[in-house]
Amino acid sequence: MLVDSHCHLDFPDFEQELPQVIQRAHDAGVGIMTSISTRIKQFDKVHRIALDYEDVYCTVGTHPCNAQEETDISLETILQHAAHEKVIGIGEAGLDYFHDQSFKTEQDQVFRMHIEAARQTGLPLVIHSRDSDDDMAAILKEEMLNGEFKILLHCFSSGIELCKVGLELGAFVSFSGIVSFKNAKNVHEAARLVPIERILVETDAPYLAPTPHRGKRNEPSFVVHTAEALANIKDMDVNKVHNATTKAFFDLFSKVPRAKYDGWEL
Repeated sequence: MLVDSHCHLDFPDFEQELPQVIQRAHDAGVGIMTSISTRIKQFDKVHRIALDYEDVYCTVGTHPCNAQEETDISLETILQHAAHEKVIGIGEAGLDYFHDQSFKTEQDQVFRMHIEAARQTGLPLVIHSRDSDDDMAAILKEEMLNGEFKILLHCFSSGIELCKVGLELGAFVSFSGIVSFKNAKNVHEAARLVPIERILVETDAPYLAPTPHRGKRNEPSFVVHTAEALANIKDMDVNKVHNATTKAFFDLFSKVPRAKYDGWEL
């Protein structure tokens, strides 16, 4: 079994054919999909999909590019949403300086509140970090001193130093279709560095479709190609990558009922 640990099934890209998208994922051997929240004010939509589909779970969080819209969201609101049975993580939250650096203060504020939510709930924090390596590393090291929390560096595309800081702090690292791109040397380096027992795979669908679908709309079934690319980079049997990344998902997202999936076979 494979797990797509990060996709966005609530996005308009899937609205007209969501049942077919989920069925294609199952047909490809993808047993679980995590649909990631990007706006807490739209949490009900992502949560409804998780409730409607047995093998879809979700998170609650504010993407850093939406932070300025959600500074009025309280910690209590996040904690209330996180208590739902099918909510298995906090985020995605973090820092993104690629698109706009005008809201650094708001991103910092919202990110630290998500860290506290992860700390209090024990749920893993799905971290988005883009063009913000130094600030991200500093915040993670500072906040870890205030109390431990679980870290997932999602869709890793940062520098190797942030990867090393994350590993020192106990982070898991998730790789998307970028790992299949020939020119993504920093991602390949990180994939070789991270121990396989701390690696997850994802699509980040509808974005970042892996080779051989690059440039098309991504979807959860395509995570098989990400696993293949990862296997090639780490010089591992692809079935071992399937097993290891799925085990890592269950180890990190411990709220998912692991016994329910014991019958899945590669």
